[in-house]
Amino acid sequence: MNKTPIRSAFVLGSSSAVAIAICRALAQQGCLRFQLLARNLSANQALVDELRQTYGAEVNVQQLDLLENKPSPPEIPGDFDLYLITAGSLGDAELARNDASEALRITTVNYSGLLPWLTSITSPERINSPGRLWIFSSVAGDRGRPSNYAYGAAKAALSIFAEGLLLRCHGKPFSIRILKAGFMATPMSLGKAPQSLCVSPASVARDLLRHPNRRGYEYLPWCWQPVMLLVRLLPNFIAAKL
Repeated sequence: MNKTPIRSAFVLGSSSAVAIAICRALAQQGCLRFQLLARNLSANQALVDELRQTYGAEVNVQQLDLLENKPSPPEIPGDFDLYLITAGSLGDAELARNDASEALRITTVNYSGLLPWLTSITSPERINSPGRLWIFSSVAGDRGRPSNYAYGAAKAALSIFAEGLLLRCHGKPFSIRILKAGFMATPMSLGKAPQSLCVSPASVARDLLRHPNRRGYEYLPWCWQPVMLLVRLLPNFIAAKL
């Protein structure tokens, strides 16, 4: 099992609330080098300032829009102890029902736009060395729902792709961790989930870093595993109302 401490992190989707919480927790534990990639760099500025000024970390930032067509494979600037993928967007589920272009945007941001990066991260050389790849997926990918099936389908595809990477890295020092997140108290879930059922990004970060060397599937928080087992078993006439 990989015992290397996390002293450097590559974060794709670094303006998300959960990425910010994880970066802060990492810095508190001694991580001193960050490569942050986000579409909106101004949304990352407070985190950049905190990592630099409070923790003395080296922080590089890169603007990235997953909707832009990039013909060449992305370059990863060096090696990192942790590669964290938190990019994603719910998109407009109602619009996606009748507008294929919106469905494609949701698919790109949550799945296909990530594939070049995941492929570059899991190069043959890198997976034969110690390292970690944590991929945030969603419980929405466990079963289709009429309310957000474009998003759920993209997350399901991401989970299956990540599972292939997990099996490819079986027995290797590079570990893959697939995180199926439920409701979290983030701007993305505001107004779309009961706040009483949402966990804080800070608590998610603490739980992840309590066991940083885990690999495989995890539900966040753990109680979503039995919940989604039940959801998968629901008959269609009940699932149609979800």
